[in-house]
Amino acid sequence: MGYIETFETYIQATNTHDFNYVKSILDNNAVYWFADKSFTSMSEIQNYFESTWNVIKNEVYSVINVQWIAVDSNSATCIYTYHWEGYHEDKFVSGNGRATNIFIKNTHGHWKIVHEHSSSN
Repeated sequence: MGYIETFETYIQATNTHDFNYVKSILDNNAVYWFADKSFTSMSEIQNYFESTWNVIKNEVYSVINVQWIAVDSNSATCIYTYHWEGYHEDKFVSGNGRATNIFIKNTHGHWKIVHEHSSSN
């Protein structure tokens, strides 16, 4: 699976609301930067995802305007606009923002996310 397919799988995995699927796409040393917090361990990243899924019920995450701005044989970087929607305390809510993902090809030849930086609009 190439980096583009890995990115598409990541979006699908996020929408399962099962971190085991998300984790399979992340590098063990992944670092996540969100507007309000940074996470440098898998357990911190997992807690953030699961907390979000608990607060925003039936969340659906999507991306548009994906641009691959730097690609070589072992790394790839994309920027994109994201949109999310779901229910918070039985009220429909939604939001959007911008993000950057950096992928690396690991020693087994699999593409993994090593970094995500996102900020809401």
